[in-house]
Amino acid sequence: MSTSKTIKSALISVFHKDGLEPIVRKLNELNVTIYSTGGTEKFIKELGIDVVPVEDVTSYPSILGGRVKTLHPKVFGGILNRQDHAGDVAELEEYNIPQIDLVIVDLYPFEKTVASGAPEQDIVEKIDIGGISLIRASAKNFKDTFTVSSMDQYDDFLSVLSENKGETTIEQRKKFAAKSFNISSHYDTAIFNYFNAGEEPALKVSETNAQVLRYGENPHQKGYFFGDLETIFDKLHGKELSYNNLLDVDAAVNLIEEFKGEAPTFAILKHNNACGFAQRETIKEAYVDALAGDPVSAFGGVLIANTEIDAATAEEIHKLFCEVVIAPSYSEEALATLKGKKNRIILIKKEVELPTTTIRTCLNGNLVQDKDSITDKLEDLKYVTNNKPTQSELDDLLFASKLCKNTKSNTIILVKNKQLLAGGTGQTSRVDALNQAIEKANSFKFDLNGCVMASDAFFPFPDCVEIADNAGIKSVIQPGGSIKDQLSIDYCNENNISMVMTGTRHFKH
Repeated sequence: MSTSKTIKSALISVFHKDGLEPIVRKLNELNVTIYSTGGTEKFIKELGIDVVPVEDVTSYPSILGGRVKTLHPKVFGGILNRQDHAGDVAELEEYNIPQIDLVIVDLYPFEKTVASGAPEQDIVEKIDIGGISLIRASAKNFKDTFTVSSMDQYDDFLSVLSENKGETTIEQRKKFAAKSFNISSHYDTAIFNYFNAGEEPALKVSETNAQVLRYGENPHQKGYFFGDLETIFDKLHGKELSYNNLLDVDAAVNLIEEFKGEAPTFAILKHNNACGFAQRETIKEAYVDALAGDPVSAFGGVLIANTEIDAATAEEIHKLFCEVVIAPSYSEEALATLKGKKNRIILIKKEVELPTTTIRTCLNGNLVQDKDSITDKLEDLKYVTNNKPTQSELDDLLFASKLCKNTKSNTIILVKNKQLLAGGTGQTSRVDALNQAIEKANSFKFDLNGCVMASDAFFPFPDCVEIADNAGIKSVIQPGGSIKDQLSIDYCNENNISMVMTGTRHFKH
């Protein structure tokens, strides 16, 4: 039997009517019999085109306030029958079931209704039953039935319809069936996640909005971003974000969230870690001091501010080659300056809620965890040494702790006067991380006397506080929890170092 099929009849039942008219007119031009329901039927009639109400086929009206319209054997028999199966063909004739070659249907806007904050009853009513059943049935029977399951497919389908005068190939039908199952699975995932609210330990992730990236982490790797960047950023200028850009932007956004509503704060990131960070009275001062933390690593970095970037700050930024600049807003003069580099990506960060879970592939599965949502606060601190931190040291300790939380483990962060002096990142031992931070700070001529140190996890031995003491560091923040905590406490007491414990570890791998 031929794999090409000529569309002779169609069932159309859609929520969104935009873009439907050209398809209906083309079907009418090809003498296709059109069956329809409710609002779609009315829409087609108003175009002056003949349409057969589904009720005339089923002998049942739309009931239960529209909840049941197409759920009937005469509808699904017309869709699911196998035209090369003699028994199916005989049953169609016996029960007077019309053959349906094309199904055009979309789904109630469940996700948009949830996002709107609508009450639960309104959300429940946007769970499509008939539509999802029609999509699955016609897609399953792609050998004989063509499925159009979204208004996003209208243009492609109209091309198929026009180019072949209503004749479709098996390849085309299978391709659209795949699109349909993509839509139906995404829809079911959204419904499950709404009802589940994280209570059932099940991983249901579905993203249909895919952005093809230039490449992945390296040029020989393919890369894609699944998500909607437009909900988070307004892009004002520059080239497309790369895979590595996106990783750095993610790290930058999560870091600057820790300082929302605080004094002007500026961060410079490379390879997902802050290489420069400062908080000052003006955003220009914050940028200048952030850059001073590591002007070498800042080259090609991602820059982010927690407040508007003004003209003076933009002039300073413009001297640096950087990939991305992010801020909640920019002055007109600042934008004009920053746009002076054609490839520089300029983003406005919107106020949106970030995900509360993290997901990463692992072996032949996935690891899922709650996001580290704890930010160490003054009331969380346990003062464990005889010498107590001064107020300025406390400010720096909490500042350093936020940075430490957002830096790759093992990590040590050194801060003085709310400026990142150096960090030891991604090391296999805490001693290595501390030595790296001290060496880096010394290479940029920072005076470590009076600076503070933050550690993402406890000290198993007193070696770190001893090394810190010898470098001039006099105040420490760490989670505690080692069976040998007292050794570090004793060393601090003997050498007039203040140390506080938070009780919360902040590993970040």
